[in-house]
Amino acid sequence: MNQSFENIKQYIEQFEAFEKTLNGESKTPFHEIRRGAIEQFSKLGFPTAKDEEWRFTNIQPIIKTKFKTHFNKKIEAVRKEQIEKVIIKGIAETRLVFINGYYSDEYSINNITNKDIKVGCLSETLQNNFKLIRDNIAHISKYDKNVFTSLNTSFIHDGAFIFVPDDTTIEEPIYIVYISSEDQTPFITHPRNLIIVGQHSKVSVVEHFVHLSDNIYFNNAVTEIAAGENSIIEHTKLQSESAKAYHIGTTYIHQSKGSKVTQNSIMIGGAIVRNNIISILEDEGIECTLNGLSLATGQQLIDNHTTIDHSKPHCASHELYKAILDGKSKGVFNGKIYVRKDAQKTDAKQTNKTLLLSDEAAMDTKPQLEIFADDVKCTHGAAIGYIDADALFYLRSRGISEEIARDLLTYAFADDIIEKLCCEQIREYLHRILHSRLKQGRELEKL
Repeated sequence: MNQSFENIKQYIEQFEAFEKTLNGESKTPFHEIRRGAIEQFSKLGFPTAKDEEWRFTNIQPIIKTKFKTHFNKKIEAVRKEQIEKVIIKGIAETRLVFINGYYSDEYSINNITNKDIKVGCLSETLQNNFKLIRDNIAHISKYDKNVFTSLNTSFIHDGAFIFVPDDTTIEEPIYIVYISSEDQTPFITHPRNLIIVGQHSKVSVVEHFVHLSDNIYFNNAVTEIAAGENSIIEHTKLQSESAKAYHIGTTYIHQSKGSKVTQNSIMIGGAIVRNNIISILEDEGIECTLNGLSLATGQQLIDNHTTIDHSKPHCASHELYKAILDGKSKGVFNGKIYVRKDAQKTDAKQTNKTLLLSDEAAMDTKPQLEIFADDVKCTHGAAIGYIDADALFYLRSRGISEEIARDLLTYAFADDIIEKLCCEQIREYLHRILHSRLKQGRELEKL
């Protein structure tokens, strides 16, 4: 890549400083993974518009900003009332809270009584249960090709760790909250989540990124999910960060025989956002469902890239991504479905739809199918447009004002995704945000 060394150098220097804070951990076998990742990061360099995977997303503002890294928990003080203001109340009895990338025991709650279930912070697990980490972390994700995953892997220290043993059901969702505090200096965090679910087990996990002020920061997050045989997992990532924040996150999913995974991506905040979902279906009878909703306004850029890799027969995947774009915002969708030669009887469906609320909003969409098997059912499609004039006329003819009619049609468009979410509290949270965004958009139109 034609990226100057100076843009890479700051992170290599930060890695060297990070090593000095590890108190002997730098001599452990696991740290070899970190060292290998930083070497790979320096080789890969940052992507440019010449790279096919990034040609619609300009990340120069991220590359040029000199972010500092917090190497310990000595961060800005956060009050309980601030925490309560940004979290979704009533969502779960078990909550893991991270502030500027570090676990907060003070604001976290763990009401799981089954001692075989492990729910906590990754930093503690790295010290106390090394084999479980070694056998799973950085195995599902491939940092040799993704520069931001290699950067995250270089700085692996804290994040959420969830282990659900075989034949176990957790009824309540596990709620992971990443809070960015009021630090006025641009900073970067590297959240790393590892979720391991055993055979015939069931769990729901909600990953939520929020902020306390509109400052500049960068969350470079990676989540790895290992789904055991016949397991059922719902993973929801809800990103509602500062309008000045940068967020690049990648979720890697590895599914075993008969497993069912639903992954929901809700992207709302951020100046530049890249959301990657990579799901590997490596056995038979697997079902994978990807749902996505982006709400963008102003000059936001939200880029969703998804990959579903069918390598074995008798598997199904369902994908529906929607975007609502207002102002001068921009959306990107690139969805890849691979059907390998041995993946006969594959049933794969992919749909991307975008609703434009402004003449200045824009969407780049690229659904892709690569099929190497001959006995499959695969469809894909994309649609971009404005509010349907006939539907608007119908509502107006029933005595509904144009303003309310537009809101109703926009709500209906988004609700197709929102209603798929199992958690009622998240649905209510998103309805409030959508209402606020529509109100804000109408006020700007009047100016």
